[in-house]
Amino acid sequence: MGILVKDPGPFTTVQDEGRFGYQQYGVTPSGPMDARAFHIANILVGNPQGEGALEITFKGPELVFDQDNVIAVTGGDMQPTINGEKIPMYAAVAVHAGDVLRFGFAMGGGCRGYIAFAGGLDLPLMMGSKSTLAAKKLGGYEGRALQKGDTIKFTAPKSLLPGMEKRHVPVPVYPTDEVVLRVVLGPQEDAFTKEEQRKFFWYSAKVTTQSDRQGCRLEREVPVKHIKDGNIISDGIAFGSIQVPTTGQPFIMMADRQTVGGYTKIGTVITVDLPKIAQAKPGMTVRFVHVSMELAHLLYIRELEEMKQLSEALNN
Repeated sequence: MGILVKDPGPFTTVQDEGRFGYQQYGVTPSGPMDARAFHIANILVGNPQGEGALEITFKGPELVFDQDNVIAVTGGDMQPTINGEKIPMYAAVAVHAGDVLRFGFAMGGGCRGYIAFAGGLDLPLMMGSKSTLAAKKLGGYEGRALQKGDTIKFTAPKSLLPGMEKRHVPVPVYPTDEVVLRVVLGPQEDAFTKEEQRKFFWYSAKVTTQSDRQGCRLEREVPVKHIKDGNIISDGIAFGSIQVPTTGQPFIMMADRQTVGGYTKIGTVITVDLPKIAQAKPGMTVRFVHVSMELAHLLYIRELEEMKQLSEALNN
């Protein structure tokens, strides 16, 4: 017993922390696009931070509960309601058998959201993960986005959690016009002159409609010029890698990226800023700021500590 999908929304998948250890075989980790929102949703319902949850895109699903549980909705505001009554985001909410959870379209900034369920979702692990990699029909629910009529059981549902009144955090405000992404240069920054590197950070870009879980394609008024061209011997790609093909129009590799690629990478978006581009809508402006690897590490450690402290405050 758990949930019945009455309407799946445009693209709703199961994601957990990700699938690691298989990139040498061409299997990408997947996992959440906005890891911060994903982690907070799980913490609010008392789960381990990496437990499987639903990632929703632009418009959420319609779900019918046939068992009591506690949920939390985070990410972009898609106007969640239970039985037609608005529920708070970034808060633990008790739901009951027969309740119907519905969403509207994403309002303001943000285009992805997360629904976490106390006790987790009862789905098999594929290569150690519940994450959906739709391109390879792997993981999640039958290796695909949810469809009408799908049912998912809860693993260990909870009718209530201790301290329900304190299980909420401030709702973040996602940008609506412009996002600023901090970037570490490399590994192929030497494919560009110092002047072109400067221009990369000086000029802005726009998010195009050709953006999904694999990558976010950008369009610049001033393309980035290579010393020669944009082709290299294929090498590894990280979440946040900024590939620049010979056209000079960059794209940022996201959660479902390929594991290797043959285009130059001028830099990598730092981990703590990946949620910004994951939540960016088409037409938004993107600006890049150069930072050091040391600062990127410091910010990442700081966020890990913040999530640890939140989990300890709510669940210990």
